[in-house]
Amino acid sequence: MTKRIFRSICLVAIAVFLASVALFLGVLYDYFGNVQQDQLKTQTELAAQGVRTMGAEFFEGLSPKGYRISWISGDGSVLYDSEADSSEMENHLAREEIKEALASGYGESARYSVTLMERTLYSAKRLPDGTVIRLSVAQSTLLMLLLGMMQPILIIIVIAMGISLWLAHRLSRHITAPLNQLNLDDPLNNEGYDELSPLLRRIDAQQQQIRRQEKELLQKQEEFEAVTDNMAEGIILLNPKGMILEINRAAENLFGATRACIGKHILSVNRSIEISELLSGIEKGVRTEKIIDLNGGKYQFAVSPVSESGNIFGAVLLMLDVTEKEQAEKIRREFTANVSHELKTPLHTIAGCAELLENGMVRPEDTARFYAQIRGEAGRMISLVEDIIRLSHLDEGADDMKRERVDLYALAAETVRSLSCQAENAGVSVSVEGESTVVDGVPQLLESIVYNLTDNGIKYNRQGGTVKITVGHFSDGVGLSVADTGIGILPEHRERIFERFYRVDKSRSKELGGTGLGLSIVKHAARLHDAKIEMQSAEGEGTTVTVIFPDPSE
Repeated sequence: MTKRIFRSICLVAIAVFLASVALFLGVLYDYFGNVQQDQLKTQTELAAQGVRTMGAEFFEGLSPKGYRISWISGDGSVLYDSEADSSEMENHLAREEIKEALASGYGESARYSVTLMERTLYSAKRLPDGTVIRLSVAQSTLLMLLLGMMQPILIIIVIAMGISLWLAHRLSRHITAPLNQLNLDDPLNNEGYDELSPLLRRIDAQQQQIRRQEKELLQKQEEFEAVTDNMAEGIILLNPKGMILEINRAAENLFGATRACIGKHILSVNRSIEISELLSGIEKGVRTEKIIDLNGGKYQFAVSPVSESGNIFGAVLLMLDVTEKEQAEKIRREFTANVSHELKTPLHTIAGCAELLENGMVRPEDTARFYAQIRGEAGRMISLVEDIIRLSHLDEGADDMKRERVDLYALAAETVRSLSCQAENAGVSVSVEGESTVVDGVPQLLESIVYNLTDNGIKYNRQGGTVKITVGHFSDGVGLSVADTGIGILPEHRERIFERFYRVDKSRSKELGGTGLGLSIVKHAARLHDAKIEMQSAEGEGTTVTVIFPDPSE
């Protein structure tokens, strides 16, 4: 800044000096031009007086110094000229000063000569006899005057520049001294130029803004750490070289590391080949994913480079626990295989019976039995397909089903009435106890819960057994329990009893017409209602299944 001020002062001083010289020369040149014109006019008056008095004799022996004298007749012809032969000179009637003199008695003009680089002043006076006496004098142009004074002007310029440099140096240091002494840590407590007040106030405002932003960044960093530390997914921030910049608690637990690993290479935490292959995509700016077995589970590792305008600034390593997802995929594959198997058996039966009937290989008295078997297998397939469709709908969330307030007690009573014939044929008594209990839910799904639990209680019961449905309030919510006196469930089967197509006694289940999907429907329907399922069972003594819903009054 000091140099800029120094240069500015020097340039201004030189510019002012040159402008002053030019202005002075211009004014001086104009002033002396006017003085010379007045003197020329005076000399013209004197010459005119001499010609009036003496006539042509006035020019005899005349040798004017610095002036040129011409005597011109009224028709413009030159009668006398002090510097040229008058007989060879052209007519002067068209000259400006001659025309003015003939018209008004006096005329003057000035003409420039480019070749001679000078200006000539003319002054003309009309005499009583109609002739005109004219005097002229040569005057140097401003450029010639400047060239003539070049040496003293250069001397003055050198002296002026020396003084300007010295003053500019002193002034620039004096001007910048208060600026160099500013205390920017406390901008408002500075003494100096008033013109700096807006700047200092702006600096103070920006410092306050920076402090606020630092506080906000610190708060956001704390929030980021709080969020990431409470995430189930592991997150690691890496620089382009694979050095750890940040790691959350889940990643620490997964790798068995501590925050001391920050600043170290990721391979120092885990040296597996799979992670090394993942890191190879950072420098290429390519997102890479890989499922890695770690700590007895399956984790999906994803490395996403962070880039801007083609420059890689780092990467984010995200670790997702996909153990349950892989298990679900396995169950889904098993489900597809089970569906194929469950559909294939009745189809073979139907096809076999139809073929026997078609070929006339069935005795007339056995025809009805074959038709009944075909109808039974077809009904079993229809039930199976309906249960599969219902389960698929539940897997999708059943968002299209309308929720409303449902009385579980009335629903249970209606279910008992609809299953009364089945219970009577099985020799099982079904009863409902409790009180009116209202829950918020989907009526169709709540009905499927009660129906499937009651239907299982009847199917897997003994002759003369009972199924008791209890509806009411429990310690942690409201709901119902279905208790039967049937065959019971062994402990090793209880964990899988709600899986699709899982049967404890497969032969009896098929004999009773079960699809193996009833309890899966119960599980999915309960999950959509945020309900929990509890089971108590003993082999040969019966099973009690309790479904507890959130209390809508709370």
